[in-house]
Amino acid sequence: MKALPISLFFLLATMLLIACVNPPDYPDTPVISYIGINKTQVNQDIPSLARDTLSIRFSFTDGDGDLSIEDSTDVFFYDSRFPSLVNQYKIPTIPLDGTGNGIRGEITVNIRDNNQGICCIENGFPCPTNAQNPVDTFSYEIQIRDRAGNMSNRIRTETIDIICR
Repeated sequence: MKALPISLFFLLATMLLIACVNPPDYPDTPVISYIGINKTQVNQDIPSLARDTLSIRFSFTDGDGDLSIEDSTDVFFYDSRFPSLVNQYKIPTIPLDGTGNGIRGEITVNIRDNNQGICCIENGFPCPTNAQNPVDTFSYEIQIRDRAGNMSNRIRTETIDIICR
């Protein structure tokens, strides 16, 4: 019988601790932070070499948890060589159930070395096969959008070199 009061005490103490934990207080507009990149030098698509992939990681918070728009893109990569050219990606759908206190997490975007991803630019032309300049340098600015249309802050990767063979 003594086990019941002791168990009840620990149960009540645990419930009290859980009740005292405050939910995170994130702003309703998404906030992103740059974590890193897997490499700062990649090859342009070269048939004789294995395909190269650039992996870019960043974290996010969103106070109302309304990330990921159905049938739409919500991650934007702005190429420093052409800021008006935007590569767009989709965050997998996140159900709203249970996100009322906000959400946080990490996103990794993998970009392959093809004409839709990593490509040298020379004299305004993409992906030259006989580039006169062996290296093209750029960086990405990254931004995300939530369902309400709120745009996050922008973050920037470090400089990336593309070998243009």
